[in-house]
Formats: sequence, C-alpha cells, structure tokens
Amino acid sequence: MSDCLFCKIINGDIPAKKIHETPELLVFHDIAPKAPFHALVIPKKHITSLNELTVDDEKLIGSLFTAAKKVAADGAFAEKGYRVVFNCGADGGQTVGHLHMHLLGGRSLEWPPG
Repeated sequence: MSDCLFCKIINGDIPAKKIHETPELLVFHDIAPKAPFHALVIPKKHITSLNELTVDDEKLIGSLFTAAKKVAADGAFAEKGYRVVFNCGADGGQTVGHLHMHLLGGRSLEWPPG
C-alpha cells in the first residue's frame, strides 16, 4: 500500500529504529512510547487489521508472537513480565491501518489499560 505508514517503514522510505527483522516481519521502537520499552511488531504483508485476517495468515500471526517473546527476552524484561496488544478499528484505538502488535515492558503495567 503506497500510502501506508508502516509499509513505507518496511520499504525503507521512512526511517525506524529497528530491533528485529525476518523476511516476514519487522520489530521497531514506537515513536511515542507508553512504557520504558514500547515496540511494534508488524507483518511485512499489508493486512489492514485483525478483521482482515484469513486462515492463510495463521502462521504469520504466530510468528509475531514468537518475535515478541524473543525481543522481550533479549530486552531482559521477559521474566518480570510484559504486555502484547492488538488494537482493532478506531474504537479499539487503532491509528495506523496496518496490523501491528504493541510490545510493552520495563515497568509494572496497570489494568485496565485505558
């Protein structure tokens, strides 16, 4: 998608502070962190939201969780705990129309989140 912010990051048109990358996904620091550690885990395939997922995307979505686990372990906060969040649609808090997982850690996270 030519107008998608995250597709532009994937293509290298917009810089991002990358943490982890595979042929299927990219993990990078959020530009407006809500915790001491706040990264976004995104598929390189453009999927607008969770509502657009198909059965064919199941392996890809699993790889997002595996990447989040690795990044949390590498960041030394996996043992204390962390949060992963998908926002879906405007009322769910999704502000970029490209599926993405928030990975937050580095402090005690309150519940409910918002």
